[in-house]
Amino acid sequence: MGIDATAAAAALGVTSENWLDPPFNRLGFRRVGSLVRTATISRGDGPVFELPRRERDLAAFTFEHRGRSLDLDTMLAETSTDGFLVLHDGVVLCERYFNGMTPSETHLLMSVSKSFNATLCGVLAGRGLLTPTGLVTDHLGELRGTAWDGCTLQHLLDMRVGVRWDDDVDEYTTFDVSDYRTHARTDIPADTATWIRTIDASHAHGGPFAYNSLAADVLGWVLERAGGTPYAALFSSALWSALGAEHDAEIILDHSGFAIVEGGICATLRDLARFGLLWLQDGAIGGRQLVPPAWVARLRVPDAELINAYGVPTALGGPAPTAFYHDNWWIWDAERGIHAGIGMNGQSLFVHRPSRTVIAKLSTFPRRARRRTLRVAPRRHRGAL
Repeated sequence: MGIDATAAAAALGVTSENWLDPPFNRLGFRRVGSLVRTATISRGDGPVFELPRRERDLAAFTFEHRGRSLDLDTMLAETSTDGFLVLHDGVVLCERYFNGMTPSETHLLMSVSKSFNATLCGVLAGRGLLTPTGLVTDHLGELRGTAWDGCTLQHLLDMRVGVRWDDDVDEYTTFDVSDYRTHARTDIPADTATWIRTIDASHAHGGPFAYNSLAADVLGWVLERAGGTPYAALFSSALWSALGAEHDAEIILDHSGFAIVEGGICATLRDLARFGLLWLQDGAIGGRQLVPPAWVARLRVPDAELINAYGVPTALGGPAPTAFYHDNWWIWDAERGIHAGIGMNGQSLFVHRPSRTVIAKLSTFPRRARRRTLRVAPRRHRGAL
């Protein structure tokens, strides 16, 4: 796809400087490998896990949202959808593409990448290469004496790290530090690893939930060190080549070669759905157990401490008072098994156990992305669940 993708992007004025911004992002999100440095996450040479099809016309499906009655087509149009796929018990009920996207094209997943990364953590934990209660500095000795002293892997997984982070500023600074776009600023750290080493502490680790993408990159660094191989190869061998993926995935690297796991993974719509099916099926797919069932089951435990740390429910966390964030997933209803991976600009992966449904949705908003601030105060004086 290299030469053709580069030519197509150039013809529409898409560059490494503007591809994150509308209207260039519409094509840019599907041409990441031709615009920035990436590494291939190989699918290997094994068979594709085929998704059986029983497609239905869902035009009559309607739902209520914020006082409006919407049908599926209206929702897909108003949320700038590029791809939409519904699996029920592993069977494709609906698969649709828009804006020129095709089934073979990868698409930037933004922060759904974090859910991929946490799944890899579960695989390595199952192999005994790490434990969530272990310290970051047990794996990354170069971070001793930094703001990450005392931080556990679980703190990273639950976004409860005590480093100084302004969600409205630093989440966007990530694009420049980590080379999503041309690294031209001189007022920021030189690369992702430098930022990790030099960021300041602000409070004790294990406090309130506060969204922090750098925490995911620290976790990715730990996983790479624990696995003993570059991140793309590690993810391929542990998950992607065993998943029955239809296509290679890819991940953005900064100019130093650091894998940007917090939001830099790109995959096709069908392969994103396969990944969701892995979670619906307790970590197994195609007759192979890839993720320990106990790791998957962690999301189905209502955790009072995490609920209190999460604070006031947000749109991403869902409306339930028992919503929380855990293992880099947004937990909407733990007991019923409803959770989601959510990424900026409309990337979504929903797992809904009560109906045995997985929904994968890829989008590209026609406006510059602005994240709602997710730093919230912890709940106070909650009783038992």
